[in-house]
Amino acid sequence: MEHLKKVMVQFDFPEMTAKQFDKIWQDIRVKGHGNPSGLEHHAAAISEKGMKIIDVWESEDKFNKFGNTLMPILAQNGIIPAKPVILPLHFEYNGIRTGVL
Repeated sequence: MEHLKKVMVQFDFPEMTAKQFDKIWQDIRVKGHGNPSGLEHHAAAISEKGMKIIDVWESEDKFNKFGNTLMPILAQNGIIPAKPVILPLHFEYNGIRTGVL
């Protein structure tokens, strides 16, 4: 089995609200980046501790490239950037295919 260089990226934004999250995604789409190159999965959940975001990217390079788009949008919305936790993906299941990466 071929091992890919996919990564899981996790962010915790203690101050972010669901309304702010929705506005950020709207701004991303308006700027023409509604389907970021290399982003395979994106999930966000809100709790009493704020917003948790978990992504799966084709590579860390593609994630970093999207950061050039995302960082100014976060700043425009008054969000302090969170330090991402980046981990090499070991296993993925998406309902269509499974495998150890």
